[in-house]
Amino acid sequence: MSPYGWLTGLNGSQTVRGRSVDVNASFVDIVENTIGDGGSLVALMLDAEARNGPLALFADIIGEKITLDRSGLKTRSVAPGISGSVGAAVDMQFQMAIVEAGAAYEIGRIGFAAFDVLAGARYWHQKLDVGFDIAGTVDLGGLTISRGSAIARSGSVDWLDAFAGVRARVDLAPNHHLELRGDIGAGGSKLTWQALAAYAYDFKTANGVTYSAVLGYKALYVDYSQGVGPSRYAFDMLQHGPVLGLSVRF
Repeated sequence: MSPYGWLTGLNGSQTVRGRSVDVNASFVDIVENTIGDGGSLVALMLDAEARNGPLALFADIIGEKITLDRSGLKTRSVAPGISGSVGAAVDMQFQMAIVEAGAAYEIGRIGFAAFDVLAGARYWHQKLDVGFDIAGTVDLGGLTISRGSAIARSGSVDWLDAFAGVRARVDLAPNHHLELRGDIGAGGSKLTWQALAAYAYDFKTANGVTYSAVLGYKALYVDYSQGVGPSRYAFDMLQHGPVLGLSVRF
């Protein structure tokens, strides 16, 4: 079992109520805007895996709540069916939960490396609010007016993707381990993929339990859309950044 923190940045675009915004924000940008706003500074993760011989079952949970201001946002366009223009994006509040579950099967070993194939499903839950400046040509249909801004609220958005991938587990030396994983899938979304590289150092073993410090890098991409006109929602985003965690094996 491994609790993690994911120092994630965001690069991509999003559409809420038919209004599209480009997002480019590093982890530092997210921290600066989220402190004091009730958000989490990192995406919190919990990973669990149970193995019996070549077969392993795994689950992963990610939760995050972040805020961005206009420095990380760029207004792009409005969807067909919305008249007028769209004001400049002034802020974004984003909540997301991802629950992943699947199975892996070891297909072979070469030296100190073991290779798995894996498959599973990834459930997404999102809520996204984007605030825009109010301009004379803005179509306010579907928007909420609050504190001098027009707020596009997505409400709850949920979907499910299936994925398949491969993984390599390498024993670099006693107490030193490397994991490389990649997967790709679709379903509710047009496309999703994930890549992970993680190094683990076993620093303590006591009473049959091994404790490891984990450092790595994770990237997760998804391209999802639904609806048309003022009801359109789209999330075409790459989240990526370092992961830091503690692994407990027993």
